[in-house]
Amino acid sequence: MEATRQAKISRLIQKELSEIFRQQTAKTRGVIVSVSSVAVSPDLSIAKAYLSVFPSDKGAEVIESIRASAKTVRYELAQRVRFQLRKTPELSFYLDDTLDYMENIDNILKADAEKHPGTGGESAE
Repeated sequence: MEATRQAKISRLIQKELSEIFRQQTAKTRGVIVSVSSVAVSPDLSIAKAYLSVFPSDKGAEVIESIRASAKTVRYELAQRVRFQLRKTPELSFYLDDTLDYMENIDNILKADAEKHPGTGGESAE
């Protein structure tokens, strides 16, 4: 039962953080920040938000900027969820580089397929 509540709160925080970052990045041109996932601790006191940044070369710089303004983001989140949550969890932000990782694996597989044609996933029937 506790896991269900954690999942609901994670989705709520993810939705609201996405909206907050959408509004903030509308002011800055050329950077898109999306919230990939949010993990909430069992006691609901800590939330880890995984952010995906496009373009990915600005990822570290954007994450540091968000971490520097974490208190402001938490305050704005608290204003949005004040009727659903008694206490707003402490926020920590992490760069989600799974898309870059998947792209790298895809490039490696394509390069391997070009080097060794006919040994891919096709059946030799």
